[in-house]
Amino acid sequence: MAMNASVLVLKDSLKRESGAKVHQANTQAAKAVADIIRTTLGPRSMLKMLLDASGGIVVTNDGNAILREIDIAHPAAKSMIELSRTQDEEVGDGTTSVIVLAGEMLHVAQAFIDKNYHPTVICLAYTKALDDAIAVLEKIAMPVDVNDRVAMLGLVKSSIGTKFTGQFGDLIADLAIDATTTAGVDLGQGMREVDIKKYIKVEKVPGGQLEDSRVLKGVMINKDVVAPGKMSRKIVNPRIILLDSPIEYKKGENQTNAELMKEEDWQVLLEMEEEYVKNLCAQILKFKPDLVITEKGLSDLAIHYLSKAGVSAIRRLRKTDNNRIAKACGAVIVNRPEELQESDVGTGAGLFEVKKIGDEFFAFIVDCKDPKACTVLLRGASKDVLNEVERNLQDAMSVARNILKNPKLLPGGGATELTVSATLKQKSSSVEGVEKWPYEAAALAFEAIPRTLAQNCGLNVIRTMTQLQGKHANGENAWVGLDGRSGDIVDMKERKVWDSYSVKAQTFKTAIEAACMLLRIDDIVSGIKKKQAPGASAPKQPQIETEGDADNEQMIPE
Repeated sequence: MAMNASVLVLKDSLKRESGAKVHQANTQAAKAVADIIRTTLGPRSMLKMLLDASGGIVVTNDGNAILREIDIAHPAAKSMIELSRTQDEEVGDGTTSVIVLAGEMLHVAQAFIDKNYHPTVICLAYTKALDDAIAVLEKIAMPVDVNDRVAMLGLVKSSIGTKFTGQFGDLIADLAIDATTTAGVDLGQGMREVDIKKYIKVEKVPGGQLEDSRVLKGVMINKDVVAPGKMSRKIVNPRIILLDSPIEYKKGENQTNAELMKEEDWQVLLEMEEEYVKNLCAQILKFKPDLVITEKGLSDLAIHYLSKAGVSAIRRLRKTDNNRIAKACGAVIVNRPEELQESDVGTGAGLFEVKKIGDEFFAFIVDCKDPKACTVLLRGASKDVLNEVERNLQDAMSVARNILKNPKLLPGGGATELTVSATLKQKSSSVEGVEKWPYEAAALAFEAIPRTLAQNCGLNVIRTMTQLQGKHANGENAWVGLDGRSGDIVDMKERKVWDSYSVKAQTFKTAIEAACMLLRIDDIVSGIKKKQAPGASAPKQPQIETEGDADNEQMIPE
């Protein structure tokens, strides 16, 4: 079918950028995002003060936390911010590194775009460089014994040494290791799974000192017993029943009208309600529990029967908290009291106690025999401090989890990146064709991490980088890197500065794949209509132009 000679152009509603200009704009946007958080890499990093939407202030150097609050309109910058979130979800650390590396990969590619290299050629070279980089990681990785507490402590400490809580020594690392080893589940064949989100709860209670923070061998919930005067607030070795059903009279699903003919019928109706609740309580009390916890309501009558039998009760608990209690004390959450069995009763807890901390009551179910869930109690001077400590703790727990899942170590302090860079430079001579130069550029881009570390230490960047490159030139000193605190060039094994294999591999994969994706974009089409100012003239109707006119139309404003 012959093409129509006229082209429909919808003015004011379609803006189009294409070709080299798009690559340039994307690179600039990515570089801008990388420059925002570049200064937060390393132990001597700067902090950022963020004003959130509700007017609160956040002070942090966590890459993901900073980028979450930034509002950028450019689509390429938005996709860069998304990288940081992906990294945080996947491995929980390395959020700053991934942005810096991706920004650098795009920056070095810009020179080839300007020389009219096709983006696909650059992407092929980058993919080859990624495969070779992962092979280098495999080669220099060092296995670690997850039962060696000292090695684990050193690893987690070096990952959060760059953060605010690094100044408190082993405290946060200890908490992270205790929490993850408690909540870890063996899957067999040497595999362990740790679900940080589900089974480790962080409770922040302002007041006290940070040193008072601890990991509870059990669960802590922000609840009190329903009848404090009548029910016991401290029970040793409690028998716990967990319910997911209300212990009160069942209300009709639909609106129901009952017509009573005689006055006595009202009394009969009330007695039926009472009988129903009494039967429910009897079914529960048959198993001689000391503590009954339900996610739903608990009527006054049920409270009376339970307290009379010397049973403490907590109502309206969150589903997630109930799951944690079940994992901690070995109970099973039951949907209907009549289906209760002896095996559903949790007997693994050593102590149930309600304590008042500050102005609020907290229930503790602790000293559990083999808990598969736990609570980390954080104390601190103010909410801002506690929020930052919690962010650091999440990172530390993620690192500990990664080690349990994949027990391999890599050198920190930029040593890994320098080794990868040196190896790729050597291999670039064997790469044939036009891909050789982008491959070499990718090798140079890996040096962005140690270079940024040197900048943040306030060192002479050129001299430091030259010394580091000299040490790594022959690929023998794979563990030589930069000590971010003193600025010395040292062996990372001696300083115990480690990185987790999972985090490094994920950083490289995410950064290079994202750079390739942004390089492949050759058109940005915006179909968003701009709002007109009040009083402005009505927009013109779409008009049909000839093909010749359409070609002359300048769509991108200079």
